[in-house]
Amino acid sequence: MENTTRIFGIRAVIEAIESGETIEKIFIQKGLSGNLFQELNRHLKSGDFNISYVPVEKLNKLSKGNHQGVIANISPIQYISLEELVERNKEGNPLYLLLDGLTDVRNFGAIIRTAECCGVSGIIIPTTGAAPVNADTIKTSAGAVFRVPIARVNHIKDALFHLQTYDIQVVAATEKTDQSIYDIDLKKPTAIVMGNEAKGVSNSILKSANQKASLPMLGEIASLNVSVACGAILYEAVRQRI
Repeated sequence: MENTTRIFGIRAVIEAIESGETIEKIFIQKGLSGNLFQELNRHLKSGDFNISYVPVEKLNKLSKGNHQGVIANISPIQYISLEELVERNKEGNPLYLLLDGLTDVRNFGAIIRTAECCGVSGIIIPTTGAAPVNADTIKTSAGAVFRVPIARVNHIKDALFHLQTYDIQVVAATEKTDQSIYDIDLKKPTAIVMGNEAKGVSNSILKSANQKASLPMLGEIASLNVSVACGAILYEAVRQRI
């Protein structure tokens, strides 16, 4: 976590929120109360923050000092809005990547690195339930995390619908289809959805996607690591586009 700034104390977290810092996660002690905590609560209700309510022992492990029951991790990167991301690329032929519930930071970093190499226009992740950008992410991405725009949204499904209004086809990578990725036209504006390491793309996203695509499996193991599968799919898009 060396590349993630950690701040301690209720007042410090309030000031970080007021100054517009990008907060990855907030840890709050269970049962916390008091006037200052109520002030923090009012700030938390103004946005969509990733909050975990934890026992004091957890906070003591994260901090050797006086944390006052609240600790926050500040992101080392600045996220952009989905609207800004789409606006940046509306005149081109964008290739987006949506990550639906990806939780492993090393997979996240490897995917960012491949995305940068493939000229991906931007990556879209949910605000909560997603792998954070931390030291492991940065290291695994070989610094690509600072080169690929990343947008955070409240819900991936809402982002999917937003992209579709711009005539961007949404292709969900899944084993639950007989359609091969090699049979899909990826030369047009496209958003590729990769799912959770264990569960894959959620059913609601599969139902809303324009296309579902799989990679051929010739061996006895039925699935690929998500970062490897993502690389294979992105390079099929590259192959078609060049």
